[in-house]
Amino acid sequence: MAEQLTLDIPDNPKLAQNITHFARALRKAGLPIGTGRVVDAIRAVQAAGFTKKTDFYWTLHACFVNRPEHRTVFAQVFRLYWRDPRYLEHMMSMMLPAIRGVQEDRKADAAEKRAAEALLDGVERDLPEASEQEEETELEIDASQTASSEERLRSLDFEQMSTAETAQAKRMLARLTLPVSPIESRRGQASHLGHRIDRARTLRAAMRQGGELRDIARLKPKPRWPNLVVLCDISGSMSQYSRMILHFLHTVSNAKGAGWAKVHAFTFGTRLTNITRHLQQRDVDAALAAAGAEAQDWEGGTRIGECLHAFNRDWSRRVMGQGAVVLLISDGLDRGDPDALGKEMERLHLSARRLIWLNPLLRWDGFAPKAQGVAAMLPHVDSFRAGHSIASLEGLAAVISKPDDMGEKARLMTALSGGRSA
Repeated sequence: MAEQLTLDIPDNPKLAQNITHFARALRKAGLPIGTGRVVDAIRAVQAAGFTKKTDFYWTLHACFVNRPEHRTVFAQVFRLYWRDPRYLEHMMSMMLPAIRGVQEDRKADAAEKRAAEALLDGVERDLPEASEQEEETELEIDASQTASSEERLRSLDFEQMSTAETAQAKRMLARLTLPVSPIESRRGQASHLGHRIDRARTLRAAMRQGGELRDIARLKPKPRWPNLVVLCDISGSMSQYSRMILHFLHTVSNAKGAGWAKVHAFTFGTRLTNITRHLQQRDVDAALAAAGAEAQDWEGGTRIGECLHAFNRDWSRRVMGQGAVVLLISDGLDRGDPDALGKEMERLHLSARRLIWLNPLLRWDGFAPKAQGVAAMLPHVDSFRAGHSIASLEGLAAVISKPDDMGEKARLMTALSGGRSA
């Protein structure tokens, strides 16, 4: 399949066949590749040569990849297709998913599952026929110990989902809600059960009644709805998580009766981008495509401190009124000045009614705030929770309705202070 990497004959007929098959696998994995690109790729390889695997990789990359989010999928399909030493292991794990115990289970890398599925599309997966007694035994095990597809997806890491699982997860995210309780404002509205006396209305009524004070007009606090402000990290390490969370935010932005006054959404990597108006489009694919075109730093580096500074300087006063709840989605891996990052986080925290941090790294049991960025940000959040699965997003509603919910902050602050109580 990959013997052409060592040949110096550009006219080898198998080369075109292999590149065509490779392009077909990329297309099944989600890359928009047509016949024209396949022809261009074959001509480019013939012109550039293919004596070195690195040159061959980047030649095909230039022909087939035109969006940042396609880089990871391309890399995985290339590695699996062009004779990865572990190619047989991945293919067998896809064809025989029920076999366990032969070797230690290993979670798939980013996009690896989607790449393997694309390469195996159309392959007959022949399994040995089982006797009736064996089939009955397997059915009993499945009925008692196997969860439903949706139940399993709820706790599955976004990064480990296949293409089909990702599509199903997006449909599940479209059904989620994020309700919020109203805030009692200082302004009041007329109510017979109110505890405050409406002096103006009471006196006006007394004047109409000849100066007699017969009825006491009362007020109750008028409810107002807070804003939801979302700051989503779209750097390379957060790519798959941010895409799924943006699908969820699109649902929240277009939900009726959820209670939010307005949902403001920002993405950041190396710069801050306001994508609020894009998420208000009804079609989720069109909304995310527009947001992706607006944000030019997808899968780039991370400058959390600088982006938070830009938000605090340019947007805080515009969107943080009315007791806004801030949702920060990031892994906290920042190479900038931790002191400057801490100051910007403190300013953001003081401006918000509540600051909730979702970090996908919390999916690891042994997570500790060892990174400088995490250590600088953690003291300035109200709640610190995982954000790697559908279940973690479902728990957001409970977090917002419980002001005293700190998530994992207390435990990690104790670890951060060297065992002393936070």
